Amino acid sequence: MTTPLRDLVGIGIGPFNLSLAALAHPLTGLDAVFYDQRPEFTWHPGLLLDDATVQVPFLADLVTLADPTSPFSFLNHLRDRERLYPFYFAETFHIRRTEYDAYCRWVAGRLPALRFGHQVDAVRWNAERELFEVDFTQLGADGEAEALGRTHTRNVVLGVGTEPHVPDPLKPLVDAPRVLVIHSDDYLAHRDALLAAGHVTVVGTGQSGAEVFQDLLRRRPAGRERLHWIGRTGAFAPMEYSKLGLEHFTPDHTRYFHALPEEVRDRLVPAQWQLHKAIDAGTIAAIHDELYRRTLGGGWPDTVLTPGVRVRTAGRLGTAQIELHLEHVQQGTRSRLTTDAVVLATGHRPRTLDRLLAGLDPYLRRDGSGRPCVDESFRLVLDPSVTGAVHVQNAEIHTHGVGAPDLGLAAWRSAVILNSLTGREVYPMPARTAFTTFGLSPERRQVPPARGEAVRLTPLADGT
Repeated sequence: MTTPLRDLVGIGIGPFNLSLAALAHPLTGLDAVFYDQRPEFTWHPGLLLDDATVQVPFLADLVTLADPTSPFSFLNHLRDRERLYPFYFAETFHIRRTEYDAYCRWVAGRLPALRFGHQVDAVRWNAERELFEVDFTQLGADGEAEALGRTHTRNVVLGVGTEPHVPDPLKPLVDAPRVLVIHSDDYLAHRDALLAAGHVTVVGTGQSGAEVFQDLLRRRPAGRERLHWIGRTGAFAPMEYSKLGLEHFTPDHTRYFHALPEEVRDRLVPAQWQLHKAIDAGTIAAIHDELYRRTLGGGWPDTVLTPGVRVRTAGRLGTAQIELHLEHVQQGTRSRLTTDAVVLATGHRPRTLDRLLAGLDPYLRRDGSGRPCVDESFRLVLDPSVTGAVHVQNAEIHTHGVGAPDLGLAAWRSAVILNSLTGREVYPMPARTAFTTFGLSPERRQVPPARGEAVRLTPLADGT
């Protein structure tokens, strides 16, 4: 099965490519199609806890920060569902995660360019025809292959997202029979089994770890909580959420970061972990409040919260128990922990693009660490003989910084990509988005001299 020549093929339909599809929809003359192997849109279904909120304001929906008039805005979703006035009176700036998922499903249901149940197998450059060949497998309702197909396109956008990260010591246990070791992505599907377990250990001191620990704590009886919460970071640290701190998630910072040398970028990303890998302060407060409430009758809850701990090795103990060999990072001390269940709130890693892009490897430019080079417009840097473009979404943290996985930059990045693809400014770009100036600009004076004062330049010593 061969489809007509497209202007754009999107691979993956998560929030980022859904944003791109929504903003591409009104552009006449742009023939686009988006493929995803899943049967329908889903967004971290295992973590759609009742009280969990999205960590960006509702204005950071799929389209608003690029086009506030779009019919695919969150506010239009509320109007369509006759919930606009209740939302108005709720005075809510951060919506529930379940509500964001419902909004994305609503948008997905209104975009004819989406093709679920289509697994993309390969992308190649046809030099003779000067276009990309995209091979896919059409899947049935049971996930089995039904037909093979090929699409030809001038451009590709990769939005294949991330996958759950399982630390090496625990990989053998995740799929082991009769052992309850799961990633937090599957938490809700296993919550009943976790509540029935005698002792539960949560590994990971980020937001998902905090939410899982909080949910288990609230649902287990006082005095018999039997919960351990551990993680590698040195503290259960709050997310940097000051207004100037949030300016790291602006186009201004993204452009600044992209212009830095590779080795500087590689040092900077780990140092900025509190911008995107820590815990919402409200969640920390709620956990402390619940723990405190359980001391009112005397005694302490049966919980252990220990940061700065890594899992060295892990194994099965008996039929169903798990033994974790722990090391305290700062003390250098070691201990063993026997538990009945483990929830791995250990985050996600970008899905590797190597298999998907194997056909493009001869054309692909890589950096000193072997990662794909990505230009300012989110295009993979390819050999000049390739006249088409391959853009990426949330695969460029090494070139564009901590804003790459942030929902707040989704609409802006989609607009940048569409402007690049069409060769015109279909979505106007803001000239400035932050009060912070992230680097020194020698050609522009930051502070004018006092009236009548002569301009004097003082040489700077190296390194100052």
